Formats: sequence, structure tokens, C-alpha cells
Amino acid sequence: MIIKPLFVFLGSLFLCIGIIGIFVPGVPTTPFLLLTAGFYIRSSDKLYHKLISNKWVGSYISDFQKKKGMTIKAKIVSLTTMWTMILVSCAFFLQPLSTQLIVVAVGIIGTIVMGFVVPTVRN
Repeated sequence: MIIKPLFVFLGSLFLCIGIIGIFVPGVPTTPFLLLTAGFYIRSSDKLYHKLISNKWVGSYISDFQKKKGMTIKAKIVSLTTMWTMILVSCAFFLQPLSTQLIVVAVGIIGTIVMGFVVPTVRN
């Protein structure tokens, strides 16, 4: 079957994009990690369990899957990290102003999605 290797490849690709999203403002992390989990669970139990047992991202994925949303703490950490990276990038790395405005606009959209679309669940 070609489906399992394809799903492993796609899961790994989305994992890389999700990790990049931790450091690059405007690139979301959580949706790509959830896609990774979805592809891994359908193709490789070993990779899926390795992903959800990871100390950095595993709890976000398993909590989201179990509770169908994010805790307020997870949202605060995500938004704080996102806005820190946006502000650092705009202050030190991004030129011209139009690029900075685009990144801030995407951050605002991400904040709205995190606040109003992604369900908030209790611990």
C-alpha cells in the first residue's frame, strides 16, 4: 500500500511546518501538529505515540484530542509566544512597514481564531 508511506510523509511534512511555526510569526503551530497527529494515527502507531509523548508538544495534541479544545492556560501560552515572536520579528527582522503590518494583521486573525473559534475547555 502506498497510503501509509504517504501519510507518514505528510505527517512529517506538517510536523516540520508546525515546528517552523513556533519560531516564525504568522505560521500557525497547533493546526499543523493536529494534522501530524491525524496522519500518524492512520499510518504509524510508533510515530503517533512518539509525537503525543513528546514533552514539548504532546500535551497540547492529546489535550486537544481528548477535550476537543484548548485550556485557557494553553491559549495564554500560545498567544504569548505568538505575540512575542511577532513583536521581536517586527522590531528587529522585518522591513518594510508594509511587511510588518501584514504580520501583525495575521497575528490579529490568529488571536481572533484562538479566542473565538478554538473551543476553551476546563482542565
